Amino acid sequence: MTDHAGPPPSLNLNVRGMHPSATVAINEHSNALIAAGHAVYKLGLGQSPFPVPPSVVESLRQHAHRKEYMAVRGLPELRAAVAEFHRRRAGLRHGYQAEDVLVAPGSKELMFIAQLAFYGDLLLPAPSWVSYSPQARIIGRQVNFLPTSLEDRWMLRPDTLDAHCRRDRGRPRVLILNYPSNPTGQTFSRDELEVLAAVAREHQLIVISDEIYGELHHTGAHGSIAEFYPEGTILSAGLSKWCGAGGWRLGTFLFPPQLRWLRDAMTAVASETYTTTSAPIQCAAVTAFACGPEIDDYLVHARDILRALGTWSSEKLVAAGARCHRPEGGFYLFPDFSGHAQRLQARGIADGDALCARLLAETGVAILPGSDFGRPKGDWTARLAYVDFDGERALAEHARDATVDEAWLRRVTPRVTTALDRMCDWLVRG
Repeated sequence: MTDHAGPPPSLNLNVRGMHPSATVAINEHSNALIAAGHAVYKLGLGQSPFPVPPSVVESLRQHAHRKEYMAVRGLPELRAAVAEFHRRRAGLRHGYQAEDVLVAPGSKELMFIAQLAFYGDLLLPAPSWVSYSPQARIIGRQVNFLPTSLEDRWMLRPDTLDAHCRRDRGRPRVLILNYPSNPTGQTFSRDELEVLAAVAREHQLIVISDEIYGELHHTGAHGSIAEFYPEGTILSAGLSKWCGAGGWRLGTFLFPPQLRWLRDAMTAVASETYTTTSAPIQCAAVTAFACGPEIDDYLVHARDILRALGTWSSEKLVAAGARCHRPEGGFYLFPDFSGHAQRLQARGIADGDALCARLLAETGVAILPGSDFGRPKGDWTARLAYVDFDGERALAEHARDATVDEAWLRRVTPRVTTALDRMCDWLVRG
């Protein structure tokens, strides 16, 4: 074939110039550096450090022989378990049933086919997770980033949403809300969700409520916008974060009866693309979503460890001159380094993108710039995932200890504490 200086004309315009997901790319780059003998602290990819609970692993083992194609929408027992999980854990009064659930190989796949099946604009708070906007671009949908501020904890304000929707009333739109948030670690209170729900209802938005980190709310007090806007909310979840099973690839959507038309359209797309989700993993997921004492105890320990480590890390960054909120859930921080801008520019570091590149080169600490999450170029924000530790050891140690203090964190999560030490020293001393 003829070589081209650029992409061939047959390449879809919607994917020209696209690069691999930033989180996937930083993980692969970090692994390549480690393989080459470099010391790298992996705070780039947000992968749960905790093991899959033993009962869920055992369920997978027992069902490893299952090889049949399951129903496109998912194993009926799993769909029933997912509906009950959300009714119970999020306190939803709405009468969700098994028929309201769609199962897929990852919630990421569901996000994609939802945008494909629904013809409308995508609304995203900025910052937001790295893949929402590229998915819309692949499909050819318009993306509108809604501004947030550090002063508002990077959370979407209802007046911002209302003002945007009023500029072109009646336009079909889908709003994706992710809380606790990747990349910020912040979440909405029930009062905040109630006001946002009123705005969404007024403008007849479809809301995809990405609650993949809901069970990792640091005090176990996660609430859902579906409580206040059930008729327009699709609730997204999965196994990757709270159950430590990212590589298993299983995600779920829970639809209200009013949106069964979208559920049916997505099911049709699924039948022509991925067909179904792995049978053994669906069977094991029944055990996961049923929860029980073992998983409840697992989550108590995981939340306590993440809360302590996130609090310590945010305080360490603030002491080094960054502006950073204490995380409320998940395992992310979104510091703003603009207070160091003048000193960093004097060192030839122009913005957050350059900061992250130099930080990795000079300290081995891998984080991602805010521009990967919808913040403007030239911004001084970054996202770090404080997950580079042995989660199995941490759970075992935490089960024996009454408190988690700095000494405990330095002993049990040494790669994260060392990474923060190196990062803060680099910021302050150059």
